[in-house]
Amino acid sequence: MIVDYALYQNGKRHTEPSNLPALIQKAKSEGGFVWLGLAEPTQNEFEKVVGDFGFHPLAIEDAVMAHQRPKFEEYPGVQALVVKTAFYEEKGSQISTGELFCFIGDHFIVVVRHGNGAPLVNTRHALESNSEQLAKGPYAVLHAILDHVIDCYIDISIELEADVLQVEQKVFGDTRESASQEIYLLKREVIEFRHAIEPLLSPLQQISSIGARNIPSELTPFFRDTLDHLSRASDAASGLDALLTSALQAEIAQVQLQQNEDMRKITSYVALASVPTMVAGIYGMNFDVMPELRWKFGYPLVVGSLVLVTAFLYRKFKKSGWL
Repeated sequence: MIVDYALYQNGKRHTEPSNLPALIQKAKSEGGFVWLGLAEPTQNEFEKVVGDFGFHPLAIEDAVMAHQRPKFEEYPGVQALVVKTAFYEEKGSQISTGELFCFIGDHFIVVVRHGNGAPLVNTRHALESNSEQLAKGPYAVLHAILDHVIDCYIDISIELEADVLQVEQKVFGDTRESASQEIYLLKREVIEFRHAIEPLLSPLQQISSIGARNIPSELTPFFRDTLDHLSRASDAASGLDALLTSALQAEIAQVQLQQNEDMRKITSYVALASVPTMVAGIYGMNFDVMPELRWKFGYPLVVGSLVLVTAFLYRKFKKSGWL
């Protein structure tokens, strides 16, 4: 499905002629470039729309099938960049990912969108209001798209950081409620986030390097700045992953410590009950001849002794911290 398309000359938008092939031909003959946006096209739709661009069959297959890692590839007359988009659902603290396929040529940029996250409508409007930047060609559009996607990465990293702080407070708080499941689910979201960010570092380094083919030299500093932002988001995601790993280890250690404390208390109470149980078991045997069995002070003596021994053991366990 076509989202939007237009011809841009000297930073100005032109929608005439309305026919896409005619716009492409006008861009080739008079200068400028065509910016075409597509959303989840089928293979027939994609081939029909971009047939005039002469895309490589592998590029068409990637754009239609999606589920690609971030990468930067060069085909005859076309450079292709795959970018993972990300969207943070605050209600469920979940990250949804999508993909953007950007195909750049001398007179066009085609953006194919799959999934949610990082909508580009505002990006187009913002760039159209900056005619000086837009006049630099299709790679200026590519930079604006990357800049918007990476800004979304940074926003998501801030949201995830807040979630991680809540988990840390729960782990190290006074409550005994387990946070293991919450940590695991959050760690899975962070890993999904890292899968979107980290593979993009290498392609963006290639694009932002000095002397990258087909990229105007005046845009190189902009791509380097975008790379810095991406590196910051990647470092933040890596740090959050490490914090969650430490929090999970601390949670497990606290559970084990609590279990040890519970076992010490149980052992202490068993020890307190063992002496009375042993004495009662001995005097409960059916023998006629037993020490002090017929003595009238025998019962008070035994009970008193049990109380004293139990009190002594209780004091020792309490002093050692077992109770």
